[in-house]
Amino acid sequence: MVAGIVSGRLALVTGAGSGIGRAACQVLSREGATVIAADINYQSAIETIKKHTALASGANAVGDHCAFELDVSNTKSILDLFTKLQRQYKAPPTIIINSAGITRDNWLLKLSEDDFNSVHDVNLKGTFLIMQTFAKALTEASLSGSIVNISSIVGKYGNMGQTNYSASKAGVVGMTKTAAKELGKFNIRVNAILPGFIDTPMVKTVPEKVKEGMFKMIPLGRLGDPTEVAEVITFLSSDKSSYITGTTVEVTGGF
Repeated sequence: MVAGIVSGRLALVTGAGSGIGRAACQVLSREGATVIAADINYQSAIETIKKHTALASGANAVGDHCAFELDVSNTKSILDLFTKLQRQYKAPPTIIINSAGITRDNWLLKLSEDDFNSVHDVNLKGTFLIMQTFAKALTEASLSGSIVNISSIVGKYGNMGQTNYSASKAGVVGMTKTAAKELGKFNIRVNAILPGFIDTPMVKTVPEKVKEGMFKMIPLGRLGDPTEVAEVITFLSSDKSSYITGTTVEVTGGF
């Protein structure tokens, strides 16, 4: 049996309970990583580990896959997770996937300050806190690593009704490029993926008429599958992308 491209690595995935995060867990596991599925919805994270076939076999080289409840916007929640992982695995994860994200859509003139803040707390501050905590652990352990941040094509082009979301995802790109410059000397690579319209629970809330309009703007004429994003996540997590850092990859069907 051929070893997977991330064989023997420990991978932390936030937002692992659904969508792109869940697909990332599946593909990373298929390629040999031991997966830590973290999500604010603990039951969804458990389901990712226990019920999805790519993870069903259980243990890989490092140890058993596991699920944890995590609020990425809360420093205490992140530090609690870090302590538990150190206890369980004796070393920090060398693959960190920031996939946790929320939307609170409304028109600019109607958007509340609370909805603006809550989106930034999860999408932007949460990505920062996870990066800071685990990059620091990697440097202290003298370990190289790969961080993949999930931004959005909306962060590049904007989208009506998503002032808060598009701003947060644009911020992720700027933060990714800066982190790559700072962490390169430690051989920690940082990249961002900009998914387009992907068939996730987040997109399922979009009205059918709006989806029809979206398809006309996508040359491939369909929604992306979360696994198609997860394959790119796994590539960027692996040594096959060893000279790629500070970049963005659009997975959009040509949008």
